[in-house]
Amino acid sequence: MLPVPQASSILASLGQAAFLWDLTADTIAWSDNAGTVFADIPAEALASGAAFAKLIEPSRSVRTEALAQSGPARGSEGVAYRLEYGVRAAASAPVIWIEETGCWFAGPDGKPVRVQGIVRVNNERHARDEQLMRLSRHDPLTGELNRTHLVAALAETIEETMRLRSSSAFMLIGIDHLARINDAFGFDVADAVIAEVGKRIRAKLRGGDVLGRFSGNKFGLILRNCTVDDTNTAAERFLAGIRDAVIPNKSGPVSVTASIGAITIPRYARNADEAVNRAQETLDGAKRRRAGSFALWKPNVERDAQRRVNIRVTDEIVTALNDRRIVAAFEPVVEARSRQPAFYECLVRMEQADGQALLAPDIVPVAERLGLIRLVDHRVLELAVAELAASPNVRLSLNISPDTTMDPDWWTGIESLMLAYPGAGERLIVEITETVAIQDIDDVRGFVTRLKNFGSQIAIDDFGAGYTSFRNLRKLGVDIVKIDGAFVQNIARSADDRAFVQTLIDLARRLQIKTVAEWVQDEEAAVMLREWGCDYIQGRLIGLASPERPWAVTGDKSGDTALPAAG
Repeated sequence: MLPVPQASSILASLGQAAFLWDLTADTIAWSDNAGTVFADIPAEALASGAAFAKLIEPSRSVRTEALAQSGPARGSEGVAYRLEYGVRAAASAPVIWIEETGCWFAGPDGKPVRVQGIVRVNNERHARDEQLMRLSRHDPLTGELNRTHLVAALAETIEETMRLRSSSAFMLIGIDHLARINDAFGFDVADAVIAEVGKRIRAKLRGGDVLGRFSGNKFGLILRNCTVDDTNTAAERFLAGIRDAVIPNKSGPVSVTASIGAITIPRYARNADEAVNRAQETLDGAKRRRAGSFALWKPNVERDAQRRVNIRVTDEIVTALNDRRIVAAFEPVVEARSRQPAFYECLVRMEQADGQALLAPDIVPVAERLGLIRLVDHRVLELAVAELAASPNVRLSLNISPDTTMDPDWWTGIESLMLAYPGAGERLIVEITETVAIQDIDDVRGFVTRLKNFGSQIAIDDFGAGYTSFRNLRKLGVDIVKIDGAFVQNIARSADDRAFVQTLIDLARRLQIKTVAEWVQDEEAAVMLREWGCDYIQGRLIGLASPERPWAVTGDKSGDTALPAAG
């Protein structure tokens, strides 16, 4: 039979030691192996609660507080407790992290008088906890603060600078053209570039500056106690440090530049959100001007006024949509030879409280800039299809924005409307801009095919302003080309415009694509267009857009009242 080992040897093999603490006398008796647990700590420092407390970090009273917080005594039963703390004999010595578990026993007054327990070294677990804490605070690729803690540090800095009436700066440093590096070398090389840029920025920091990774290709930097001149100097230091040497990697050297947008705090930003937004805005502006440049945010009266207008117009557009004050006006497009109406272009209008109406040029650019154009396009589609359903002899065209061409909700809307009003699609012409036609020919071809399945026709609006080739028009199956009015309005006076428009008409006719000349101002221009073989004309000579339904006057009385929009 094997001999039963002593309890102290079992504890020693487990890296543990037992103790008995008499709180009345404040003496601690340890098992024989306590010295192996508390390496380099003299025995006299472990002999009493008061002496042992001097070794404990971060709070010397942590053990007595644990006893007080572990719950009331229940008769002669011990009350269990558990705690963790660090101990070291001197400030220069490494911390030993201890996990202590035990029970305390009460005296007649119910207060602890005796404690017995076990301690063990727990450095590995504490190291893991510290690593997890670090990962929760820092970006794993660069080792710098992550966005959450960077923004928290920015908020603290703004509060501090306001209290101390000092000046600091916040920078966003964006790596230029990182997507190109991704495409050329792969994401692993791009990650290596990000990490190296972070190191180069850190090498140029002063003590007290705070660096963090803000997003994929951006670093955020807080420069404490920094004047405007200091900010300019620091920005050039960071830009030079990034661009002056190529970054070596396994795929070969990579040349990298960065751009910087900065803002002075708290002068121009009184909270973290404001500082981030303005630094981002300034960085975007710097990149647009020139890669590798620096810009410092400054007040701009015109920009602020435009933003107030944007907020007001956004509210007006949304309110008008909800109140059904987005309406349609109809501009005639006539056959060039007979001047008989061929179809009507359906243009958006927004009725205002004073009875006036905002025109499409007032609405569409703002709606596109503010992300509301798809909602407007949805409403105009409803209005157009309702008119087509109410007037069986009418053909209408409508413009849709580039965003709407790939909007799945728009497709859901048009499909439901086509099912609700059979035959309406065959009298609908959808106009897309030339820029849409050249963005992604395959995606646009799918869009065109789906519309043609409803019997609709496709027109390219403002043709000639972009770079669409007639080969692409044929590939897309375009039915109508609307020649940009900027070339049409001066054909009576400009030989260049005459040559350009006449060439477009001739090429379109050879490809069996109908042509519409926009902005026809006078009879002289109309005659020229007719002689050149232009199919349709549109503009001031023919008649401008009107909320009245022209077809109700020209013989189709069925269009007097539009049906309610489907859905």
